[in-house]
Amino acid sequence: MAQSYDVIIIGSGPGGYVTAIRSAQLGLKTAIVEREHLGGICLNWGCIPTKALLRSAEILDHANHAKSYGLTLNGTMTADVKDVVARSRGVSARLNGGVAFLMKKNKIDVIWGEAKLTKPGEIVVGAPSKPAVQPQNPVPKGVLGEGTYTAKHIIVATGARPRALPGIEPDGKLIWTYFEAMKPDFMPKSIVVMGSGAIGIEFASFYRSMGVDVTVVELMANIMPVEDAEISTFARKQLEKRGLKIITEAKVSKVDKGANSITAHVETKDGKVQQITADRLISAVGVQGNIENLGLEALGVKTDRGCIVIDGYGKTNIPGLYAIGDVAGPPMLAHKAEHEGVICIEKIAGVPGVHPMDKAKIPGCTYCNPQVASVGLTEAKAKEQGRDIRVGRYSFAANGKAIALGEDQGMIKTIFDKKTGELLGAHMVGAEVTELIQGFVVAMNLETTEEELMHTIFPHPTLSEMMKESVLDAYGKVLNA
Repeated sequence: MAQSYDVIIIGSGPGGYVTAIRSAQLGLKTAIVEREHLGGICLNWGCIPTKALLRSAEILDHANHAKSYGLTLNGTMTADVKDVVARSRGVSARLNGGVAFLMKKNKIDVIWGEAKLTKPGEIVVGAPSKPAVQPQNPVPKGVLGEGTYTAKHIIVATGARPRALPGIEPDGKLIWTYFEAMKPDFMPKSIVVMGSGAIGIEFASFYRSMGVDVTVVELMANIMPVEDAEISTFARKQLEKRGLKIITEAKVSKVDKGANSITAHVETKDGKVQQITADRLISAVGVQGNIENLGLEALGVKTDRGCIVIDGYGKTNIPGLYAIGDVAGPPMLAHKAEHEGVICIEKIAGVPGVHPMDKAKIPGCTYCNPQVASVGLTEAKAKEQGRDIRVGRYSFAANGKAIALGEDQGMIKTIFDKKTGELLGAHMVGAEVTELIQGFVVAMNLETTEEELMHTIFPHPTLSEMMKESVLDAYGKVLNA
């Protein structure tokens, strides 16, 4: 007889395991199915371990500029790639164990295997097919396994995987995805990075800090094309100052493989082609939802462009079936998945006051050097919508804390509706902006106007003071510039 639950969640990434915890908190009998590793891609191969790598790169960058802080290092600072990777993997292992603890603490059953929907309210779990990346840990003890399971509500949270371009498919040796780029067994002398979204730019930044010759190829006119053009242009200049080579409005049309190197044929918009030879190529051209082999087609689940179609509460067109996170469409961000999962399960449980997520208020962060963070409309998007706007800017070069830190290259840009004072967007580039952006996210969620931001007292000396100065600048009241 099939084991029955109120809620079964397929996938234990940030969206899946957070939803499971909230489900258990609401008194629902909950199980989560995982085929590879608790915590999903984000915890094991994405958000967390990349930040550990980037932290090592940051320390190395500071050490290489110690003289500018009045410090002299005795000896040469070098990076040991095995130790850098080992630290990153150790961080992931610690958090992986943390998710297992949270499942146990909240009395959530973990079902180990690969789930397939057989009919509404039922899944069959089989042995995991050979994964693209082997699990970090062996199969946990004390978990359930193969069999048939039923639930009133089934939530698909299977995440996404790297997108591959035809003819330039990753091979794990010469053409890498973020999986291989995250755990190199040697440090290449040169790399071509195909794509300049968050993943591509973060790895480009990391490898440049490690002394690698890095070339970034981007199809669009600007790197990090979802960002405000002014911020993107500023970031590009700073990255190029660090020695990155960036080619925009171009594509890698072909890759020739050698014994231990690649030659990328880079075609620009005018049709000219240049050949760039490097040790490795990192394919960072986006991700695609994991919708295959779930039984979606047989059930008639509606999909669009490789993602499951949902309403504002995670519902699919099949009663009792839901989807959250990357598999449910962009923006494909861990924090979006978590919040989307909470909305979904609270709606299922009948929690009053649940409302759909406002995707315009989801922040985005890129942890390169310099960091980039944003929320809301870019200046171009605001103008496209016909908004009459005020734009404020403030430079890190005028901020005392930034100067004291030796991090005086950056800017903060705010965009307001001229008539109402509504904060429409905030965009930042510079040191620690990924930690600052939440202030503007909170302000937007509270429908804060420019007047309230101007009357907020920011501590001195801090980087956060620049947020207020940017607001003041939008209204011709800037004080320290």
